[in-house]
Amino acid sequence: MDLTKLTRQSHRRDRPGLPLLGRFRLTGARAHELCGGARRRLALWLAAEAQGPVLWIRPAWHPDRLHMAGVRAEIDPGRLIFVEPERAEDLLWAMEEALRAGVVPLVVCDLPEPPGLTPVRRLHLAAEAGAEAQGTAPLALLLTPGEGGAAGVESRWRLEPAHGAEAAGWRLSRLRARDGGPGDWAVARGPDGRPAPAAADMAEPA
Repeated sequence: MDLTKLTRQSHRRDRPGLPLLGRFRLTGARAHELCGGARRRLALWLAAEAQGPVLWIRPAWHPDRLHMAGVRAEIDPGRLIFVEPERAEDLLWAMEEALRAGVVPLVVCDLPEPPGLTPVRRLHLAAEAGAEAQGTAPLALLLTPGEGGAAGVESRWRLEPAHGAEAAGWRLSRLRARDGGPGDWAVARGPDGRPAPAAADMAEPA
């Protein structure tokens, strides 16, 4: 794979993206990073916006697993296809191959640590190849612990729980994005049960 082909010209601003909370948009055929204590819930919110099956890659040796009752509050668990590699080096390999095939709109990879620049560039290229092959724009979500820090990602988002005595709540932070500056938003469930930025935060830049 020729990494030199990844240029600003290859990054098409008009390609389809994935909406987030009815206000933001994650560019398709690119790799994005989600971090923070509630990063898996954030991934499920994005999965709810995608069409079709979602490939969820996680290390077989890690004790953390999705709780299906919690998943059901966000999406139909039957949409999730789990892949559990035994070796660390196979996590991103599996993600790259899935993106290159272009048949799954969203590929999630739960990682024990942030990847370096070269693996992320390979994911961008694989997603672009999948987009060209299938006419879609497969999107990659890298779930990383703590504050994240994957090099070369299209955007980095952090979600932390901020529950109150009466209702569940979260704090969403945009730490990095090529098409937007940093931001911080309170998130709560609306009357329909769907998460959305709180009204008090709607005046902040998107």
